[in-house]
Amino acid sequence: MKFTQSAVIPVARQPLWDFLMDVPKVAKSLPGVESVEQLDDTTYQGMLKVRVGPISLNLQGKIIVEERNQENWRAALRAEASDKRAAGAVKGKTSMQLKERSPKETELLVETDVNILGKIGEFGQPIIRKKADQMLREFVENIKKQLAA
Repeated sequence: MKFTQSAVIPVARQPLWDFLMDVPKVAKSLPGVESVEQLDDTTYQGMLKVRVGPISLNLQGKIIVEERNQENWRAALRAEASDKRAAGAVKGKTSMQLKERSPKETELLVETDVNILGKIGEFGQPIIRKKADQMLREFVENIKKQLAA
């Protein structure tokens, strides 16, 4: 399942880039993140609690940062997580690009290609897409609050 999402954030591109490259800090802005722990320079493990339709998930897994290209303002990561109780798993790749709109405004473009296995995948694309859009909106609002502080 592929998603393309975008949001305009009222912050200059460089401070937004610096913020987004700090995985533990940015994780606090993502709805449902319970914990994030750095394992090495590019690998993190963590837990995410999220509700999709009638199912509550406790996803535990790893995030591997595969690209940090500040010259082109692009970054990419790969995530693998599972919920043993709900017998489901999520595997995916996400890339982001920052485009300067003005000196104090940056567009965040996010492309995600995800495989959803088990019960979670049974909900179908419309419900999962709606949840992903909701999470991005909350994420952007949380980024705005953190960077304004």
